[in-house]
Amino acid sequence: MAGVSLRALDKSYGALRIVKGIDLEIADGEFVVFVGPSGCGKSTTLRMVAGLETITGGEVRIGDRVVNRLAPRERDIAMVFQDYALYPHKTVRENMGFSLKVRGVAAGEAATRVDDAANMLGISHLLDRRPGQLSGGQRQRVAMGRAIVRRPQVFLFDEPLSNLDAKLRGQVRTEIKKLHQTIGTTIIYVTHDQVEAMTLADRIVILRGGVIEQVGTPDEVYNRPASVFVGGFVGSPAMNFARAKTDGSDLVFANGDRLPRSAIQARTDDGRDYIVGIRPEHFTANPSEVSLTCHVQVVEPLGSDTLVHFVVGNETLTARMPPETRVKAGETLKIGVDPAKIHLFDAATERAVQ
Repeated sequence: MAGVSLRALDKSYGALRIVKGIDLEIADGEFVVFVGPSGCGKSTTLRMVAGLETITGGEVRIGDRVVNRLAPRERDIAMVFQDYALYPHKTVRENMGFSLKVRGVAAGEAATRVDDAANMLGISHLLDRRPGQLSGGQRQRVAMGRAIVRRPQVFLFDEPLSNLDAKLRGQVRTEIKKLHQTIGTTIIYVTHDQVEAMTLADRIVILRGGVIEQVGTPDEVYNRPASVFVGGFVGSPAMNFARAKTDGSDLVFANGDRLPRSAIQARTDDGRDYIVGIRPEHFTANPSEVSLTCHVQVVEPLGSDTLVHFVVGNETLTARMPPETRVKAGETLKIGVDPAKIHLFDAATERAVQ
């Protein structure tokens, strides 16, 4: 096993700069997830680590080796793709053992590795089938098994669940988590799905426009977002945002509602414009000293809870309420806010105010 170090990593296609000087240290045995919207540079970064993309600038280290000029096969990594990339004419056993055969691993050792990986992934009964006889989830397990048998220093996963339906994604996601707990090898995992990132990662790297917006544990990026972008990207439903301006001892929203500055755990300056962030679950049906006047637009009963979409001034916000909540579209009501859970961002920079 080995850690991975990215230092001033850069990638350009002609005049188009995709990855812009990324610095990141990934510890030996850590599970790190790159997440962000399409085009943010996450897959390109992963492919530079793998050696599938040339590096325009900077350095990639795997363990104590700089691997910029090494071919993929020399980097001691294994990659799992979203499209499985299995040989259709070979059996599961042959697919999983092919890379070992190419590397000259003894037949007995290769068979043992394949059997061990198949047992770990619960696909021993599929070893004599071909990919065309497998479901999507089974094919992805085979692709994972093919990576496991190589016993690499680092596993790379490039959106491996994007071709699976929601139920299968949940199942395979759990298996990937158990796999990491069992083998303890460093994993770098790319996804656009923030639920995958939150459930799998030791640390999440949130990318935007080729730069790192924030690095932290799932708890840190959810509860202490560094920017409006992070707050809005992580969480479902997304964090609510509303603009407010300091006026004396209060923050004042466009509709005239006021939040006492003293109740917010962040420093505010007189006359400044701010963006107030509130997660849907931090509203309460019981108005408190910190409350907003809201005009209900849509009510969505979900069984386990109820989503209430409402307007405050010109802003549309969403509250996650208990299932027994009884409100109707068109009502006007006061809704409470937990002041300890309010996030404050500078309106000009959109960065968190501490």
